[in-house]
Amino acid sequence: MSRIRTLIVDDSALVRKILVDHLSRDPEIEVVGTAIDPYVARDKILALDPDVITLDIEMPRMDGLTFLKLIMKHRPMPVVIMSSLTSSGSAQAMEALQAGAVDVVGKPSGSFSVADAGEMIAKIKAAAFSRYRRRPGVPSAPVVSLPRAEAVPAPSAAAASRAVAPPGPRVIKPVPTGSGCRFQARSLIVMGASTGGTEALKSVLSRLPGNMPGICVVQHIPSYFSAAFAERLNQCCRMEVREAQRGDELRPGLVLVAPGGQHMLLRWNGSLYIVDLNAGPPVHHQRPAVDVLFDSASKSGGGSSTLAILLTGMGADGAAGMLRLREAGAETIAQDEQSSVVFGMPREAIRMGAAREVLSLDQMPQRMERFAERVTARPLAVAAV
Repeated sequence: MSRIRTLIVDDSALVRKILVDHLSRDPEIEVVGTAIDPYVARDKILALDPDVITLDIEMPRMDGLTFLKLIMKHRPMPVVIMSSLTSSGSAQAMEALQAGAVDVVGKPSGSFSVADAGEMIAKIKAAAFSRYRRRPGVPSAPVVSLPRAEAVPAPSAAAASRAVAPPGPRVIKPVPTGSGCRFQARSLIVMGASTGGTEALKSVLSRLPGNMPGICVVQHIPSYFSAAFAERLNQCCRMEVREAQRGDELRPGLVLVAPGGQHMLLRWNGSLYIVDLNAGPPVHHQRPAVDVLFDSASKSGGGSSTLAILLTGMGADGAAGMLRLREAGAETIAQDEQSSVVFGMPREAIRMGAAREVLSLDQMPQRMERFAERVTARPLAVAAV
């Protein structure tokens, strides 16, 4: 396989140097150029035809979000967003993912470490295998050139304020009562995702009713963005969604998202599932890891009352844990290739025989509702007097 041609777009000379130095050490990546702003980047995209772009959000003359939207409109390609570690930066990062960015990382600084470099390299490689990658037989030169950046009107102050504003006040949702149905005590849905997962999870969870068995989610995401991701889901879902905390009790109508940088585990206390968090060693180079959550679910005895779902992502995280859940009697589903941004994790689950079913994103909400119907506790029949 040829090396991954990467273009770095950032107005900071220090950041450009840090990225060039670290990325150039990987034999599978070739930094073909750098650009100080979208004006220069536009011309270099046309001239250099990169496979992946790393794009800073905050730049002069044209911000990264505006440029990203132009790229996705005129020449869709893999883009990894770099964002500052602030509340507004996190909000912008979530908007960038919604606009089509493949992944997001914290913006490098002078303290950029080997681990940080490893994370960036992994995300660039995952992006190169995403559905936006160049397909064999497709001409390498862009069919439609990007419009000149000077022709794009600058956003108004009000629009800019809305673009960077963090999510509004948290909406506290009551425990849904539905029609009074109750679920079997050990009913549980566990989900795992990586590259492309933020939008995949939003697509699925936002279409579920408020009364569903408790759901635990592991999304590979940096620690400084996971809370914003959970809150964005909470704004668009009928279930309550929040970042998990140690000691949380899982209940119907609640979705708990693993905090970035911490593994999430479940344990059964005799009447319900309790969440535990730890900063143990990465698994598959990830923390949180899907396998850790899935393994804890199987050890907690969920068995036939558990539904495990593995969504888009690079690598193999979650496949082995899903196989153990299937062997314990759980229902297991992998996302299909056509709807996956990266078909790595689902493919591995299918290859291992861990997935009972392979479904598209559009099919998953209805399938999850069927599971909820199956695990609904039925009232005992009352004999006629």
